[in-house]
Amino acid sequence: MIELLERQTRLTANQWKLIITGNLADLLDFFDFFLIGYVLAFITKEWQLTYWQGAVILLSSGIGAVPGAFFWDWVADKIGRRKVFIATALNVALATGIMYFTPGPNGWVAGWLFLSVMRFFVGTGNAGLYAVDLPLVQEFMPSSKRGWVSALVTTLLPAGSLLGALAGAYLAPIMGWRGMFLLGLVPIVLVLMVRYWVPESPRWLIRMGRHEEARKSLAWALQVDPKEIDLPTSLPEAEKARWSELFKYPRSVVAGCLTGLTQTGGVGLFLWGATLFTLVLGVSPAQAAFLYIWVSVAAVVSRFIVTALIEPMGRRGAGILCCLGGAVTTVLAGYLYNVFIGGVSLFYVLVIAASFFGSANYSVVGPYMAEIWPTRLRVSGMGLAYGVGNAGKIISPLGLALIIGAGDLIKPAANLDSLGLAFTYFAFWYVLGALAFWLIGIETKGRSFEEMDSSLGRPAGAPARPAAHLAGD
Repeated sequence: MIELLERQTRLTANQWKLIITGNLADLLDFFDFFLIGYVLAFITKEWQLTYWQGAVILLSSGIGAVPGAFFWDWVADKIGRRKVFIATALNVALATGIMYFTPGPNGWVAGWLFLSVMRFFVGTGNAGLYAVDLPLVQEFMPSSKRGWVSALVTTLLPAGSLLGALAGAYLAPIMGWRGMFLLGLVPIVLVLMVRYWVPESPRWLIRMGRHEEARKSLAWALQVDPKEIDLPTSLPEAEKARWSELFKYPRSVVAGCLTGLTQTGGVGLFLWGATLFTLVLGVSPAQAAFLYIWVSVAAVVSRFIVTALIEPMGRRGAGILCCLGGAVTTVLAGYLYNVFIGGVSLFYVLVIAASFFGSANYSVVGPYMAEIWPTRLRVSGMGLAYGVGNAGKIISPLGLALIIGAGDLIKPAANLDSLGLAFTYFAFWYVLGALAFWLIGIETKGRSFEEMDSSLGRPAGAPARPAAHLAGD
């Protein structure tokens, strides 16, 4: 049946619906994730937060993201991609909306501590949603279009930060920072979209032995009558896979985890960005949010550009280019933070450039982490790589806080001389990712998932599947 999908030359309207749903999911998911960065710019001075307290608020979502990716993606390989898509959208939206009720700095519980706890739960859903929507979209696409479609699905992810910047610049002065959290309930619309638009992945259904449902799902994607799709004469048995089998693919484990950790460089910059603008440029929180709009625009534009490069250059080539560009611009931004040319802050210009390369990189890395695993372990493998990569959401804001000075109140004059070292720390993770792509990475360009299954091989001791079965998988 999957051969019909592989022979496609043009995508159908239903496949485009799925792409739009995935794009909207990433946009709203990361709007909720990055929203805290703009709220922090408002409450830091009001609450007299230290770098350490601010770092705890920011890194708590990263702490939640690690188990969130592991858990939700393990569940997705068990009960299906679609159900987990819905569950994680609810997880993110409700956890963000509850933060409207955050107490003050001296309330029944310290406000920063309440935010940290709720951000933990935002992180669990954020990681699960991102790591399941990509495999779901990919499993409905022919291999000839999977690369640019996967990159396209992530193009609006940085627009989530753009929406946060717009909210911080224009809505926060009107509705207050608490009101911004109510905007985080919007991802609930994804539940309705997925519920009525999107069926379960045909590849997952085939693996579970639910062949009639797989035929209907594939017919939805191809927009044909299910009766026009013949079931294969030899049906493969339902496959069962244990999470521990992931470690029988060490090259995929190492490549996925190291490239996933490249988000360390970009996440810290995005989360601390508005606050750093208030310190380095001496602007108000609302002005900092406005300036960050253009950082986010650069991130969105870069994703459209890399969509055109990912197939000609391959995943590895595009990943190396983006990682090295991110590393160079990030280091320069850190050491030239106090340089102005014609009244224009070089720090601001270089942060925009770093955002461009860092965002483009993750448009390569995100789909890549799902492509390098056999079908029966795809979402679990994505969860492992993305879960380890989400450690970047912990060590990135924490690293900046420790290097600049976690014990000091955030003041414009405090410790900015350490900014170069902190940004070099961010750049290190980009370099590590470039080396992983170059020395360890598996090139997936133009290869179907069935070809990847064959080239990766079966785990030791597992029986090989007959070729006839593969044809019908």
